[in-house]
Amino acid sequence: MTQTFKTRITEMLGIEHPILMGGMQWISRAEFVASVCNAGGTGFITAETMADADELRSEIRKMRTLTDKPFGVNISMLPEVGGIPERTLAFLEVVCEEGIPFVETAGRKPDLLMPRLKESGIKVIHKLTSVRHAVSAQKVGVDAVTMIGYGSGGHVGLDDVANFILIPQAVRRLDIPVIAGGGIADGRGFLGALAMGAEAVLLGTAFFASRECPVHEKIKGMIIETQETDTVLVMGSLKNPARVARNRLAEEVLAMEARGTTLEELLTKIAGRLGKEAYYTGDADMSTVPCGQAAGLIDRIRSVREIVDGILSEAEGLLDRLNGMRI
Repeated sequence: MTQTFKTRITEMLGIEHPILMGGMQWISRAEFVASVCNAGGTGFITAETMADADELRSEIRKMRTLTDKPFGVNISMLPEVGGIPERTLAFLEVVCEEGIPFVETAGRKPDLLMPRLKESGIKVIHKLTSVRHAVSAQKVGVDAVTMIGYGSGGHVGLDDVANFILIPQAVRRLDIPVIAGGGIADGRGFLGALAMGAEAVLLGTAFFASRECPVHEKIKGMIIETQETDTVLVMGSLKNPARVARNRLAEEVLAMEARGTTLEELLTKIAGRLGKEAYYTGDADMSTVPCGQAAGLIDRIRSVREIVDGILSEAEGLLDRLNGMRI
């Protein structure tokens, strides 16, 4: 029987294994998230994937027909001028009314959401990229933080700090549990994160390349073919760098940024609707595709359960190896 690991995160969230799937726009819907929950981990439905609050409510209720395990909702707060947009507040009310046990927040400090979430007894896991912002999040009352290292897919922040530095620094400076995200796709990364003091791991790219992921098989195939040296950072000129797979569109965006471009011009290439269309049509060059350096560790499409069980089995073997090295 595969060994499990008891941590503050497994106890806080009521899950079997300290393995989480981060909220991914357009694809983190009920069926996909439920597959991770049923494998013993947990995940987050992405509110921003939904057209409106009513659709989020329907997706939550659909989720409850697919699993009896705990799951969360991702609420991404774009840095809007003038506070939290009405759309985000509507999602917040659905989460509270539906009794979601925990949420993943990202995009900006969740201070304006905290009173309502705490009033409803909801645990808050804030996802960020720097220790200084993690300290600030702890002060406003979040229950845990997810630290996203430089090798992660998607938005990686401006500090360019690898997980081997980021995670120990966060653990040293925080009292709340730390979750490690970025560059983790197997038992080595999982056990390494726990050894550095993390209490769970957050996977994106590894689950993106799973059978249950609802993107086109050609997009999954691109991830399998991507090596750790085949990702690039786009949108650096906007001071909002994102790691994506190197494809034709990513090269175009880099060329635009190198010669100087405007946000309006960039949006014609990186608009979110293009990503959604690419995911479902299989046209891997029509959009940038978020992809972490962990792609270099992924060589085949597996089921979500195979991914989770493989991580735990490998970690168990590594523990035996390490114990055998003691004298």
